Amino acid sequence: MIALASDFAGFPLKKIIMEHLDSRGIEYKDFGTYDTEPCDYPVYALKAANAVKDGICEKGILFCGSGVGISIAANKVKGIRCVCCSEPYSALMSRQHNDANMLALGSRVVGGELAKMIVDMWLSGEFMGGPHKKRIDMISQIEETGTLDE
Repeated sequence: MIALASDFAGFPLKKIIMEHLDSRGIEYKDFGTYDTEPCDYPVYALKAANAVKDGICEKGILFCGSGVGISIAANKVKGIRCVCCSEPYSALMSRQHNDANMLALGSRVVGGELAKMIVDMWLSGEFMGGPHKKRIDMISQIEETGTLDE
């Protein structure tokens, strides 16, 4: 299951991606917001990121105006690796090399069709492991201790 969340600016793009996921038979849980009334993206980033961290959802997709703010907020949750993408190649690499478990999209940056391509590429990516696993472990050590063993 995919966790979805947005602020007011990201809400219209979230609706497009919800329809796209429906058409592909992919289950999701919407953690809000549910309209275009002004609200604060950290509230919704936290709800979705916690769902991913706690194993309620396998991955998460977030939406705000630029994708940047909501991704920064999600990345404050331990164990979350949220990437803000505006094109499909980086989305795929974020899964293959960085084992990104959340994706953020900017509704003022990408249109609906491009967003669908980014989401599809991101969802199709599989973590490659190998030397990338060592780097993910290093990121986790930074998250835990603020240092790296050298």
